[in-house]
Amino acid sequence: MNGIWLVALPLLGAFLLPIIYRQHTSVGYWTGPVILILNLAIALGLWDRTPHSIAMGGFSAPLGILFYVDQLALLFVILVVLGTLILWLGKERGRIQEETLLLLIVAGGCGLALSGDLFNIYVFYEIVAVASYGLAASRGSGAGYAASIRFLILSALGSSLLLLGIALIYAVTGTLNLAHLAHLAPQMLNGSVGLVAFALMLIGFGVKAEIFPVNTWVPEVYGTAPARISALLGGIVSKLALLVVLRILVLMYADTSAPLLLLSLGILGVISGELAALRATDLRQVLAYSSIGQLGLVAIAFAIPGAAGVIAGIALALHHAVVKPALFMLTEAWGGQLSRLVGAAQVSMLSTLLFLVLALSLVGIPPLPGFWAKFLLLKGALGLDAWYQMAIAVVLIATVIETAYFLRIVRLMFQQPTKKPTAEMPHIRELAPALSLVTLLFISVFTVGAIGQSLTAVAEEAADREVYINNMLPTNWLTDN
Repeated sequence: MNGIWLVALPLLGAFLLPIIYRQHTSVGYWTGPVILILNLAIALGLWDRTPHSIAMGGFSAPLGILFYVDQLALLFVILVVLGTLILWLGKERGRIQEETLLLLIVAGGCGLALSGDLFNIYVFYEIVAVASYGLAASRGSGAGYAASIRFLILSALGSSLLLLGIALIYAVTGTLNLAHLAHLAPQMLNGSVGLVAFALMLIGFGVKAEIFPVNTWVPEVYGTAPARISALLGGIVSKLALLVVLRILVLMYADTSAPLLLLSLGILGVISGELAALRATDLRQVLAYSSIGQLGLVAIAFAIPGAAGVIAGIALALHHAVVKPALFMLTEAWGGQLSRLVGAAQVSMLSTLLFLVLALSLVGIPPLPGFWAKFLLLKGALGLDAWYQMAIAVVLIATVIETAYFLRIVRLMFQQPTKKPTAEMPHIRELAPALSLVTLLFISVFTVGAIGQSLTAVAEEAADREVYINNMLPTNWLTDN
């Protein structure tokens, strides 16, 4: 089946869902999961047919609008679809607005992963952004509204800078097609205007990617939004923005000083995020600041040149996409202040053990997947210049800080309470997403070799600019130009 359906199905479902709900509530509730399962089947079916491009309306590149279907794009499509499907588990029925926005995020996320030109990327980015604002305010509290409004204002500023960066690219090159830009980049984007355009686009995408310094919205939104929404935004949506940054970096700026800018912001994100998490007294804010630090690691990895950086970044992103949503889902019954966790192990040993496993993987304890992801990052940065050696030192120090605040949380859980524990017994419906994600984590422990081989193939293909150009631009066009 054509990859266009990956965007069309959830988009169509989002518009039809309110109508279906009015006719039959049960059918409406299962419409979303059915669409997500169909999307997952389409993505898996396309895996062995990559890479290839899809021309809209029969107009070939660089004039037409194209989707580029490679294994990297499909990997992130599977991530957003499967992640949304897992977070759908145990969700209350009848939340029509929330389910509609979830399908819009899936449609926009698939479009972001597949788009082959900057204009379409901007359009799908805005679809994801608008849906994110609505989901961030879905709890309906005053604090939630205030946080979502500040999120909207910062995102609007980021979108304006992103649009300005795209305009500069078009002014310099006369095209927005990524393959055409990759073909022109060595001659036209090495100058100061090209680097300014990259900085503007990086800040624009950085709002959703939680990149320093445009990540101040993260602790507010994740602290007030429902746990499922925090899990979705922090675990999945942020990775889509980083995927676009990777595409732009590899195709247009690999031979410039742009990777050093991403590296610097990644280092600052790790330092600020982990130190803030160490000082936080609210569990959801600890996880939010920790997310900033973890996404800083992904930025550092993507700044490493060649396939080594791509595979390290993909591994870190996928690991974070499994672990962090599960951690957010476990906070549903535990609430806010860390003091409420005293004696939580006595209330629900299962939740406590799940939290412990996830925290150990996030810190990087072998043989859990988090260890291998960080190992790939350190391995890729070894032997490079002083900036990357500094990044290695920052990663190691951040790991120590991460260990400290997770140990503090676990100690509270097993501490003998002086009065009745305030943590509540989680309902099995609340634990379903976390249990599913931890199951994926354990499966990856026993299949780490096969996963490593697959990710290596994906990274090598994604890091090869010529493969992208040859599969997007017609052969006769390349010969004539």
